[in-house]
Amino acid sequence: MDQLPALQVMLPLVMAPLVVIVRHPKWSWALATITSFLACWVSWLLLQQVMDGSVIRYAIGGWEAPTGIEFYIDRANAGVALLVSGLSSLVLVYAYHSIQRTVDKSKHYLFYAGWLLCLTGLIGMVITGDAFNVFVFLEISSLSTYMLIAFGSDRRALVASYRYLVLGSVGASFILIGIGFLYAATGTLNMVDLAVRIPDSESPRAVLVAFSFLTVGLMIKAAVFPLHGWLLNAYHHAPIAVTAFLAGTATKVSLYILMRMFFSIFGDDYSFGLMLLNWVLLPAAIASFLIMSLVAIYQTDLRRMLAYSSVAQIGYILAGISLATQQGLTAAVVHMFNHGMVKATLFMSVGCILYRVGNTHIPSLDRLMSRMPFTVVAFIIAGLGLVGVPLTVGFVSKFTLISALLEQGWWPAAVMILVSSVMATAYIGRVIYLMLFREARGSTVTSHGYREVPILMLVPMYVLLALGLYFGIFGSQTLSLAEGAASTLLGGYQ
Repeated sequence: MDQLPALQVMLPLVMAPLVVIVRHPKWSWALATITSFLACWVSWLLLQQVMDGSVIRYAIGGWEAPTGIEFYIDRANAGVALLVSGLSSLVLVYAYHSIQRTVDKSKHYLFYAGWLLCLTGLIGMVITGDAFNVFVFLEISSLSTYMLIAFGSDRRALVASYRYLVLGSVGASFILIGIGFLYAATGTLNMVDLAVRIPDSESPRAVLVAFSFLTVGLMIKAAVFPLHGWLLNAYHHAPIAVTAFLAGTATKVSLYILMRMFFSIFGDDYSFGLMLLNWVLLPAAIASFLIMSLVAIYQTDLRRMLAYSSVAQIGYILAGISLATQQGLTAAVVHMFNHGMVKATLFMSVGCILYRVGNTHIPSLDRLMSRMPFTVVAFIIAGLGLVGVPLTVGFVSKFTLISALLEQGWWPAAVMILVSSVMATAYIGRVIYLMLFREARGSTVTSHGYREVPILMLVPMYVLLALGLYFGIFGSQTLSLAEGAASTLLGGYQ
């Protein structure tokens, strides 16, 4: 039990080269899936240990911080680690049949090795207590993500991967420069020490430069509007299983690091008091969920529509962060979890449509309910969650966010959220109408669209859908975890 923090990272990191050695497509998938479920189990055990507000500090190699590197686990990051490993496990089960249609069997072992490395990087970013190792794990996850996107069946996947590589490298360079200035100003890279030394630093200009570079770099990685250019093509052209995984995890991890930096390292007095960051984040958030929701209405491809929707949903999280209050941060954290579940479910259902129909063009979905009822039901319920209908997880987080905005007197922003929700109703409702009611046109439906997908694709999708419904009906459970995480972030490092 004492080694659980190290196991959480070492399991996928060690298994990735083993998958390359095995090479067999089925065994590669089985090893990757088992490893991901083990990492999820470890994340769950760690979350149980810190739910009471305690902290786990694991010194790597026995070298105590700040001399050595440590893993730092509390209520804020244990939940994010569970989200990442849990979604990875379910999507890997789903990916078995999906990837067979997209990736050549001779390269399956490379795909699953890249997946495990991506999982290693994301979990490492979340639980590390060392600022430089945030960059190290970020690069591990980013490099493997570029490879996973390039496995898309369309040649445009290579272009999308290259574009993400360029913009991702810019973001990573900004982060590294910011970390360098932090070290120059404080003489340490340990996050707990940074939080203590920054207020007393004799180099306030270096701290300011570090804050600026880190903010911009992390906003690029989190696809915050208007720095979201890499996300649209990456989500559209990557293998659909990769898109489902990234949509639920990658941007959420970057947003978590952003929150940890704003509230725990620099402190909310510096970030939102001295730097007036809320006057930057809130306009960006409002522009994000209004403009991106409007653009999503006019899309003719499901994957691209949901990609624009993802940028809009990131705006909700950013709006909660910009409040810099307990309730606002609670709304941001709970929407990270809820949107991760909803968007992964939506992309999995879109993957089922792609598997049978052969494309995801919206005009090809006429009366799909009569041919793929389980897939359509999953899309409808998850889509209602994206809109924020009561008894869904989307309602829980949007209601919490609107309440937080009204508490601060920011009622125009609350009205804008309602307007964007109406827009979401428009683009989700249009797709649901086609799936349920419009008569099929023979030229747009292929013979592959008349039966459901394999059970191995349906089961993980419905498990995730059931979790979304459960946490929508019993929203107090995720809200309790989010409130604890918000308190931890606002309280700083122990």
